[in-house]
Amino acid sequence: MKFVVSLVLIFLFSCSKSEKIAANKVVGIQIYDGFPKEKAIVLAQEVTKFYKIKTFILPEIELPKQAFVNIKSPRYRADSIITIQKRTINDSLDFVLGLTHKDISITKHDIKGNIKEPKWKYNDFGVMGLAYCPGKSSIVSSFRLKHKDKSLEFSRLKKVVIHEFGHNLGLPHCPNKNCVMTSAAEKISTIDNEKMELCQKCKIQLKI
Repeated sequence: MKFVVSLVLIFLFSCSKSEKIAANKVVGIQIYDGFPKEKAIVLAQEVTKFYKIKTFILPEIELPKQAFVNIKSPRYRADSIITIQKRTINDSLDFVLGLTHKDISITKHDIKGNIKEPKWKYNDFGVMGLAYCPGKSSIVSSFRLKHKDKSLEFSRLKKVVIHEFGHNLGLPHCPNKNCVMTSAAEKISTIDNEKMELCQKCKIQLKI
């Protein structure tokens, strides 16, 4: 299945279809060791309000040990996390969205499938999130969203959560720089400048 990354927010593959939002579908919000529950509750409410979909806070668990790497620094592989989440998703849930404060990473490839140059940078590249597109699993990290202005920091986190779950629903990156589905292209300022909303084209694609 295809997946999409955030921080760089580049496509490894393009999203092929979108899924109509159904009110009876449920997103499990998976809290990982140490992520503040009060923030998870607010983020769950944001997903419910934004996509008109039910959310449910899951009990806190540890990040999977098999996803841990220490190539450039201690991190967890985002691709491993979403694969494990997809494999272990509860039958009562339609989606699972993980939340962590730990650093997560991916390997970034070029259009030929090779590790992008310079390899030392992209072999283990820190990201803010990763999601199948479309699919049932996504992960978001607050690690790279820090700012002395905590309201701005949380605004970034909300946008990344909405963005990643949008990919689960089949939304690709959007060329509209105001749309929450735009690609950040390795610039966190892009997230700060985008709006917490979908453009009309993305709304139509999701049949909102």
